[in-house]
Amino acid sequence: MKLRNALLAATVMAAPVVASAQPVSGPYLGGAIGWNQPVDRQHIDSHLPFGAAGNRLNGRQKSQFEPGYVGLMSLGWGFGNGVRAEVEGNFRSNEFDKLRGAGAPFAGIRGSQRSYGVMANAFYDLDFANFGLGSSIVQPYIGLGAGYVWDEFHKLNATSLPSGQRLNIDQSAGHFAYQGIVGAAVPLTQFGVRGLSLTAEYRYLGTLEPRLNATAYNAAGVASRGKVEVENGNHSVLIGLRYAFNQPAPPPPPMAQPAPAPVSAVQPARTYLVFFDWDRADLTSRAREIITEAAQNSRRMQVTRIEVAGHADRSGDAAYNQRLSQRRADAVAGELVREGVARSAITITAFGESRPLVPTADNVREPQNRRVEIVLR
Repeated sequence: MKLRNALLAATVMAAPVVASAQPVSGPYLGGAIGWNQPVDRQHIDSHLPFGAAGNRLNGRQKSQFEPGYVGLMSLGWGFGNGVRAEVEGNFRSNEFDKLRGAGAPFAGIRGSQRSYGVMANAFYDLDFANFGLGSSIVQPYIGLGAGYVWDEFHKLNATSLPSGQRLNIDQSAGHFAYQGIVGAAVPLTQFGVRGLSLTAEYRYLGTLEPRLNATAYNAAGVASRGKVEVENGNHSVLIGLRYAFNQPAPPPPPMAQPAPAPVSAVQPARTYLVFFDWDRADLTSRAREIITEAAQNSRRMQVTRIEVAGHADRSGDAAYNQRLSQRRADAVAGELVREGVARSAITITAFGESRPLVPTADNVREPQNRRVEIVLR
């Protein structure tokens, strides 16, 4: 117990712990709402073959929409290594704003475009430490999805000014859908809810062109019936919450630093902790400062032995972590030698993931366990 307290006290002195986003492990729920805007000037290809010559709605119209809203819910699973998979249900709604055809606008536009969808998504949560940028509470992610969306033109009515005919579409149809996602998550652990994160996303959702029934009316009644093929692409910006059920507990608060021993007392062994980024064995500038301090104190205290012990967290394979802890210990020992410490005075040991400073479940990335301990005796 005394050794554990001493190590935690050394942690406070050597490198303050930064709360960082952890990869999702196990089941999670998510929900988000936001702004939705269909792609500007989407094409509506009309096929209404009947009616008097020169008084038809055949051809291509271009639609514009007012900004609308989007909402979604998701159920997913995180694999603890940054990869997530989920099933999502979504809803979008936008009111029609403008419609143009044959070079002239339509008048009296009413109606909306709605969609209901079910998607399967795959995500990858990016870890800044993999790019040598250190830990961060912001965790960006990217994703792709595929599924099925039902598009509905709800009571669309518009009068073509060149022909005087009124176009009516009031039907839904389902088609294959796809989406791309870019987002970021920020954990809300500081508010006392472990596993809860705030999310912000941009999504592009597109579908194959649905084919809907349409009717054209003139002053005498129904002028023609036919089909319309509708382009469908959506830009969405969402804010949401994600709750992961099995997130590991945050590291315990560090123990208070013990009072320094009297000058006349025998100096005990002094321990220094050098920390590493995930899956890395290279030394940061802060790590070199700690090693320099240890080397200087070894000469001042006239120590007879310096113990260097490498460790790793429990993410990844145990055999790989054993080799990783050895590389970390070798890197620290090499830096001590460059600082003037005799190689013969250094003992190197690698413990892999067998001696964590903070106990965790398997496959959990814990910054305090990615370390090398330097003990001056």
